[in-house]
Amino acid sequence: MPSLSSYLSLFAIGNASAAASRKLLVKSRLTAGGHTLNDNEKTTYLDAELCLMSKPAKLGVEGAVNPWDELDWAHIAQANVIHNVGAFLPWHRYYMRVHEYLLQSECGYKGGQPYWDEVRDLEAPNESVVFDPDTGFGGQGDNCVNDGPFANLTLHLNATSKNVNECLTREFSPDGFQNGQQVYIDECLNTTNYVDAFECYIFRPHIAGHAAVGGIMADQIASPGDPLFFLHHTYHDRLWWQWQQDDLENRLTDIGGRNVPYDSFLESNGIEYPSDALLLYDGDDGNVTTLNHNLWMAGIAVSSWLP
Repeated sequence: MPSLSSYLSLFAIGNASAAASRKLLVKSRLTAGGHTLNDNEKTTYLDAELCLMSKPAKLGVEGAVNPWDELDWAHIAQANVIHNVGAFLPWHRYYMRVHEYLLQSECGYKGGQPYWDEVRDLEAPNESVVFDPDTGFGGQGDNCVNDGPFANLTLHLNATSKNVNECLTREFSPDGFQNGQQVYIDECLNTTNYVDAFECYIFRPHIAGHAAVGGIMADQIASPGDPLFFLHHTYHDRLWWQWQQDDLENRLTDIGGRNVPYDSFLESNGIEYPSDALLLYDGDDGNVTTLNHNLWMAGIAVSSWLP
């Protein structure tokens, strides 16, 4: 049961040696941006994703065919306690690492988790190298993505059902990217406490990437069904890390925010109010996120497995 304090200590929270480790991890990610990977590195990463999708499921999750589905389910099952809350950024940082770890441990991937430097593609996201059909993630297609490595990908889980067997969809909306402009990123970087920073990030660059790609990425709950989710959220994690670095001594352990999303958020996304079991599990005494908050990965991984 990793808590925010134990998890963040593992990834550069709490002491100088851990901070140095996090710097190394971030550095590896900074050299793995979608614009700087060579074609062989891109192919290696994409092949690892396909490998994960070809492995048998392990956890007994209804409808899950492979570890990719199980990873998706970890997000779906607790969408009502990992969005619009203080744990949003730490939980998704953990999720990015778990995804990276699965690629490495299950499929022999030797690289780090790349990110999409989205601000570079602000004017024409659909023309990004990320969507190249040969060395990228494929394009929009016609209702279903029909080119690239994830052409005809079948998704087995969504927010309301298991065994859905639906295709991967995208619906590009360049206007959706406007909240990802550098001016808004700078606004987030200029905040001085965690609560202001996370609320800025979730409503500006975070929303931008989901809205610009559209389709399954626009689904708050099931968006990890698009492999682009992990490039987008690693980019988002990078922005948070930049904010942390501006005052590392204080911001590495700065946390806060609510544990239950606003009712308006739950209602607009058709999400149920969190169960008593979920709220009891989080470990906080009340509706404020603290470093005692527990992060759950649905049995896919525990912090002790993640070097």
